[in-house]
Amino acid sequence: MMHPHFLTASTLVSAIGRGREATLRALHEERGGLAPIEVDGLALHAATVDGLDEVALPGELARFDCRNHRLAEAALATDAFEARVAAAVARHGRERIGVFLATSTSGMWETEDAYRAASATGALAADFTWKTTHQLSALSDFVRLRLGLGGPAVLISTACSSSAKAFASAARYIDAGLCDAAVVGGVDSLCRNTMFGFHSLELTAAGPCRPFAQDRDGMCLGEAAAFALLESEAQDAGDIALLGYGESADAHHMSTPHPEAAGARLAMHRALERAGIGAERIDYINLHGTATPSNDAAEDLAVTAEIGTATPASSTKGWTGHTLGAAGAVEALICTLALEHGFIPPTLSTRQVDRTLRCDIVTERRERPINLALNNSFGFGGNNCTLVLGRSA
Repeated sequence: MMHPHFLTASTLVSAIGRGREATLRALHEERGGLAPIEVDGLALHAATVDGLDEVALPGELARFDCRNHRLAEAALATDAFEARVAAAVARHGRERIGVFLATSTSGMWETEDAYRAASATGALAADFTWKTTHQLSALSDFVRLRLGLGGPAVLISTACSSSAKAFASAARYIDAGLCDAAVVGGVDSLCRNTMFGFHSLELTAAGPCRPFAQDRDGMCLGEAAAFALLESEAQDAGDIALLGYGESADAHHMSTPHPEAAGARLAMHRALERAGIGAERIDYINLHGTATPSNDAAEDLAVTAEIGTATPASSTKGWTGHTLGAAGAVEALICTLALEHGFIPPTLSTRQVDRTLRCDIVTERRERPINLALNNSFGFGGNNCTLVLGRSA
């Protein structure tokens, strides 16, 4: 059983709002962020964050400018997150606070633009710098400098489980005494590679995605940034804690889930075991729930085998889209809102649940106290991570 780690501050920006309060309002109002877009002739539904072109990075960090870092900046400047991190620096010292972040696309949009321009000119533009935009570690470098932190810096990229695994890595570093606190989270912005890539795999929906629905036909992409400050001691009475995490890598197939959902089950089992709680105590499950036929069926198999059929569950990807490397952190913070405010968000746009599935899929908002929530994040290649969040005893 692991020592709890408290989320003493958090912030998120997605297509449904900037900040925790805006996100909570959207969940209450059942206002999703998916809308039709067209990119280079490809028409699909996606969840985009408005106004990122107007976000400016601080002058000394202008070399990091790209859509992904503007998205990160929008979140860092929200929910008084900077001030809470500064207070943690005063408690622990800047060298004792680590940065554990995740992304899958990083600044890929700018690289795509640069190579398109180079196809006409024969050379990359002089002002294009891959190291501070597209290189995966650019995100952790930017956030570390932006917040003035000097502890360990780690960037994780394991597809859709990336930012859930960032929480697990940060907890291990703190438990090992390598840092006293950590900024954890994920940022992913839309780019052509993911939009055209998922479309070529025939995984994208014709309209807004419908996780676990009888007529589900695919996923919708989204972009988001989510950060939390993780500490071993609570700072406020209501701080939600990371109580357990579980990871696995079944490596069954590059893009298809294990037919018996072995890796997903193992991740949930390890998370519950590390938290020291029984499956029957979970009050809510935030499902990975991509809305593709095979992924939802595999997750249903894993959840019902490991947790049972009675625990209320929903996917929030109908609200934010699938934010890939940011999904685990975004959905963990949605779990904290559910825990704090006592409600279960419905699976947006899903009207009739697939009759072959056995999970208790929530399609209408439920008001009820929640003490423990489980958050699933399952990625390509069988990279799986489950988090248990709740109030520490």
